[in-house]
Amino acid sequence: MEPEYDFSKGKRGAIEPVAKGKTRITIRLDDDILEWFRSEANNKGGDNYQTSINEALRQHIHQQSQEPLESILRRVLREELTQSQSN
Repeated sequence: MEPEYDFSKGKRGAIEPVAKGKTRITIRLDDDILEWFRSEANNKGGDNYQTSINEALRQHIHQQSQEPLESILRRVLREELTQSQSN
């Protein structure tokens, strides 16, 4: 070790830059949830568990934005009733 280090040109922040479209955050997850995602990632050959969490959140958002099942069932039943009445 050197007796003294020069940090005058040092920069604060992450050593590796964050990819565009990504934001670094701190999040607290239950241990069992995190362990499940890590285990799944390991079973898939070492995939990144954070990517799996991101994909699970994306799927949840997509499901929330789709037409509710109740509306789909009502629409299909109306179509089937109309079709059977015309025959």
